[in-house]
Amino acid sequence: MAQSNRIQKMLLHAMILVLGVFMLYPILWLISSSFKPSNLIFTDLSLWPKEVTLDNYIKGWAGIARVPFITFFTNSFIISILCVLGNLLSCSMAAYAFGRLDFSWKKVWFSIMLVTIMLPHHVTIIPQYLLFKQLNWVDTYYPLTIPKWLATDAFFIFLMVQFIRGLPRELDESATIDGCGKVQIYWRIVMPLALPALITTAIFTFIWTWDDFFSQLLYLNTARLYTIPLGLRLFMDSSGESAWGVLFAMSVLSLVPSLVIFFSCQKYFVEGISTSGIKG
Repeated sequence: MAQSNRIQKMLLHAMILVLGVFMLYPILWLISSSFKPSNLIFTDLSLWPKEVTLDNYIKGWAGIARVPFITFFTNSFIISILCVLGNLLSCSMAAYAFGRLDFSWKKVWFSIMLVTIMLPHHVTIIPQYLLFKQLNWVDTYYPLTIPKWLATDAFFIFLMVQFIRGLPRELDESATIDGCGKVQIYWRIVMPLALPALITTAIFTFIWTWDDFFSQLLYLNTARLYTIPLGLRLFMDSSGESAWGVLFAMSVLSLVPSLVIFFSCQKYFVEGISTSGIKG
């Protein structure tokens, strides 16, 4: 019986390993191709390059359209960090209000907020663009960052509300007896205890903003304001000749920040997701 269970576990692990390699193959091929000369990328399909070169990284980092690639990295970091800070502050305040405070029409406003999650993003694109154009915000970072400071991401509000509702209310009562007001309870009690949910929000916001292409394509027109997704697009020539090796090399570098942030905060990420789903 024990031997049979051991064999089943070995088969299960072998199957998982095969599936893992199958899922990671495109990433491995991307990394391998970034070190190949352009003429071998689509002729040599092996993961181990026959000829290794760093020219793709050197040329890619030098940039395109007279803009070094580090400029795209800097722009992406600026937008992503501003979005993360905005979501953490505004969404946590909204979640604290829904999860702890009592006010008129609370359930109605919360229901309206949840409805916005089901509203397709494409429905609001034209009205948003017209609004930002009237404000002269097109070709600036304002349309990409300012909404994050106004608690527009209902998903993160709902995530934090579920977490905050699971915190004991006795903590609020004890803090009130000690003389803390609503703001102090929010800042000193709720926020430290909601750290897993905050980190989950920060990770999601950073990755989604870092990888966002459509919104940045819509609002940014100047090459020096471009982010990494738009910078990678410049390596694709519509006339037919594209710098595939350089494109793959810069794509590999663009994956590094997201991977570092995810794996360094993975513990809190899993805790925030699981706890927010259980409590409520």
